Amino acid sequence: MIMRLFIAVNVNDDTRSSLIRLQNDLRSNSKHGNFSSPENIHLTLVFIGECNEAQTKNVKEIMNSTSFEQFELIIDNIGRFRRNGGDIWWAGVRSNEHILTLQQDLTKKLTVAGFDIDTREYNPHITLGREVRTNEQPKNIEQFSETVNKIDLMMSDRIDGRLVYTRIYEKEAGK
Repeated sequence: MIMRLFIAVNVNDDTRSSLIRLQNDLRSNSKHGNFSSPENIHLTLVFIGECNEAQTKNVKEIMNSTSFEQFELIIDNIGRFRRNGGDIWWAGVRSNEHILTLQQDLTKKLTVAGFDIDTREYNPHITLGREVRTNEQPKNIEQFSETVNKIDLMMSDRIDGRLVYTRIYEKEAGK
């Protein structure tokens, strides 16, 4: 079975509620947009792509070999990536040593194992919407945060035309 995989931080309910409020504000001030489903809101650490069962097992082993301590995920701005046909709008995650080291460690190990991983500079963000057309501007917001104590291996699937993300494995901090 082929699965489309990524490694992510799934946010807690309080953070999700705050992000949904930001998303709803953006939606109400937009002419158009394809907004992320509330249950799909997450911080991608590494997008892996299509994997067979052996590759999926290898990803789990790489996650197990990656050590990290819990860290604070701080969200303090809203920004966008400009695109023709509408921009990608996101909640900005304050970059910190823990997130960057974890992301770089996973990327390096996956690349060495033969996975084709994007090596562009990592810009931690949580996507709120795609193809968004609005007059809103990027801005700083009152920050909110949560403590991250695990990362998840997620499967992306399209079911009845809807994008569904399912956790298939998790790795706890400090283990």
